[in-house]
Amino acid sequence: MTSSAARATIRTERLDLLPLRVEHAEEMAVVLSDPALHTFTGGTPDTAEALRSRYRRLTAGSPDPAVSWANWVIRLRAGSCLTGYVQATIRDSAAEIAWVVGTPWQGRGIATEAVRALADRLCGRPPYSVVAHIHPGHHASAAVARAAGLTPTDVRHEGEIRWHRAPGPPGPTPGR
Repeated sequence: MTSSAARATIRTERLDLLPLRVEHAEEMAVVLSDPALHTFTGGTPDTAEALRSRYRRLTAGSPDPAVSWANWVIRLRAGSCLTGYVQATIRDSAAEIAWVVGTPWQGRGIATEAVRALADRLCGRPPYSVVAHIHPGHHASAAVARAAGLTPTDVRHEGEIRWHRAPGPPGPTPGR
């Protein structure tokens, strides 16, 4: 993904995936403040200052010229508020994606809509395959991955299941 594509807004029916900016840190610290968001990944919520520092590093780009970082915050247009983020680490022809939606916005299909839009964009340019690593007990993330056209593989990485979607348009997904 070119740096200009990584900086482009992605629009869906209800959402704007806005390219990450350092100025998002304050609102995102509130969005990501629930310790329950770390149940499967470990750690604790970051402060606004810690997020500002992380966002400075992320927006500066990867120090490895063979790797691109693409990060977006998820804005729910109806509420004009940030609700989470999606991200992609791109190497060669593969993009590893991850996502988090804040607790108050879970269960509304926001993660599914955002991840589907991200995976569709990535699989169409130039094209990339998409992978995600999901804890085997994280059924909500597995459902999001499945809805975005990813399928689980037999590969495990640090206890998580590797999910994969080949380049091109997704096949039919139940409930889509």
